[in-house]
Amino acid sequence: MSANIYKFELHMRLRSVVIWSLAVAAVSLIYLSLYPSLAQEAKLMDEAITRFPPEFLEAFGMSNLNLATVLGFYNFVFLFVQVLLAIQASTYGFGLVSVDEAEFTADFLLTRPVTRARILTSKLLAAFTALTITNLAVWISSLLALSLFDAGLGYDRHTVFLLLGGIAIFQLFFLTVGLLISLLVKRVRSVTPYAMGLAFGMYLLSVFSGVAEDVKLEFITPFKHFDPASIIQNGAYDIPLVMISIAVILISLTGGYWRYLHRDIPAVA
Repeated sequence: MSANIYKFELHMRLRSVVIWSLAVAAVSLIYLSLYPSLAQEAKLMDEAITRFPPEFLEAFGMSNLNLATVLGFYNFVFLFVQVLLAIQASTYGFGLVSVDEAEFTADFLLTRPVTRARILTSKLLAAFTALTITNLAVWISSLLALSLFDAGLGYDRHTVFLLLGGIAIFQLFFLTVGLLISLLVKRVRSVTPYAMGLAFGMYLLSVFSGVAEDVKLEFITPFKHFDPASIIQNGAYDIPLVMISIAVILISLTGGYWRYLHRDIPAVA
């Protein structure tokens, strides 16, 4: 790893990290602040939920959950947090190498006395550090919000720790897959469409798998690998699905390093 490249890459992302961290914290705090007033009408809430189409409940993992409980309500909130985390990690993954190539600064970077492997390692570590800061923001805001707004009903902390504990692998999935895709295409001119496509594409696959009850789709998307509804119901991870996420991360990392080490880097004409 190159300390200078790591510091530079991390410094470049500081503003972005602050914005994303505030966004995920706001989602947790604002939505969970609504729970105490809703909990007072728990019976009415349950009756209202039963009126929704079964497909809608399956799509949002609400079919077997009691939204009158704070964890049942947090499942709904956590889905929004996951979407934000997926977009952030995908953005960092697609931009890890492609931004330098788009701005024609990659050739200058490669003239430095640093190997390509060290350059990519430094960039990856900086990106993961940035994601970890956002991860901490989710932990702090979620635990704070659950403590403040549980309406005195309490909740299973072990289950909450399981939900939050899967975030790092969830983020790495989108970071590494984004990196690999960016190195497989000729050039990424704009990171945003690719990042949004990957994040929302995976989310929609999880929705379709719930609606169509297609188990095969669960193997593809990390939204199902770390499905909050399943974790809350079972009090445990679905280990085979988690292992698929880890395998995809390792394959994406291996493929990403190989492509970067053998890639023709565009230079300024």
